[in-house]
Amino acid sequence: MAVCELCQKTASHGNKLSITRSHISKRSPRTWKPNLRRVKAEINGQTKRIYVCAKCLKDGKVKRA
Repeated sequence: MAVCELCQKTASHGNKLSITRSHISKRSPRTWKPNLRRVKAEINGQTKRIYVCAKCLKDGKVKRA
């Protein structure tokens, strides 16, 4: 399963709403997956490839190798 290794962000679930003529007529299940990137990061002095979400990359929570 897709998981960010820093913030533990996983897929979230909800309903997809089909809107017809300003009425919500049908609901069907869907999932939202995190925007994961595989990056080389420096962890405890070692270089490893980890999956990190784009938000953690943007916030600078990862030191890239």
